[in-house]
Amino acid sequence: MSKKDDIEFEIQETVAEEPAVQKDDEQRLLEETAEMKEQAKKTIQLIKERAKEEDPKLTPSMTLRTILGGDFLTADMVRRQIWLFVLMVVFCIAYVAIRYQCQQDMLTIDKLENELLDAKYKALSSSSTLTEKSRESHVLEALKQNRDSLLHISDQPPYIVNVPE
Repeated sequence: MSKKDDIEFEIQETVAEEPAVQKDDEQRLLEETAEMKEQAKKTIQLIKERAKEEDPKLTPSMTLRTILGGDFLTADMVRRQIWLFVLMVVFCIAYVAIRYQCQQDMLTIDKLENELLDAKYKALSSSSTLTEKSRESHVLEALKQNRDSLLHISDQPPYIVNVPE
């Protein structure tokens, strides 16, 4: 046989073996695909079993210990309501600040009212003292005691002067 015949024979043997190898690969791929499909079905089934549309009941896990321990603050409910808590804190701070300012203003008002009352009493006492000292009888008495003044009470009644217009 010639070299040409040897090469053709080898090619025929290789070609005869290739379909068998291809069939084995195809069979193996089909089996792997079937296994993957089964695993996907099992995974989907597990997810469906674990996933629930209902919210979990918080009462059994919501105890005083979880609240005082701080576990309550990491709950999903608190995370959803964080802006409500922030708003409540802002309102509480504003309430305390406004109340404090109001009390300070009330103390200032009381202090000023007391000062005003004291000033009114001083003005009243000064006015009464001035009225008492400026009485005619006191003035005449003071003039008599000093004797250095030429002022005296007139003996004649007042005279009315008519001025023509």
